[in-house]
Amino acid sequence: MSEELKSLEAYSRYVANLIARFGVKRSTVTVWSISKYMGVVEGEIFLDGGYRLRIREEIDFAAGLIVSYGYEVYRGHQRLYWYDDFPHPNDPELAETYPHHKHVPPNIKRNRVPAPNIKFERPNLAGLLEEIEHLKKKEGK
Repeated sequence: MSEELKSLEAYSRYVANLIARFGVKRSTVTVWSISKYMGVVEGEIFLDGGYRLRIREEIDFAAGLIVSYGYEVYRGHQRLYWYDDFPHPNDPELAETYPHHKHVPPNIKRNRVPAPNIKFERPNLAGLLEEIEHLKKKEGK
């Protein structure tokens, strides 16, 4: 079980450390409890080059699991891609990372690829921010 997913306090510290580590321009991310054992993470992280990561997670601190999530990456007002955990059991191309997948252009709503970097058992935010940093370097931003 990931230490960060064991408590509201631990996950709040994890998010704050990430924001400091990645030189975030601005953040609206909040972490709060909805019960003794459940928490919600929601908001946006604004990065240089007009990039923005929109986050929604539900976390079961008793089990140490992310039970639901949605991550969307934008540049300006354009949504570049998103990750979600909505199951698509009839898509054999997504079987290796079921139910985790990434929506990518073209036809972003229907074009899905496996998401091996996304898990329920550990935090995903560092990997998502690293992916955006890589994209920024690739585009020279």
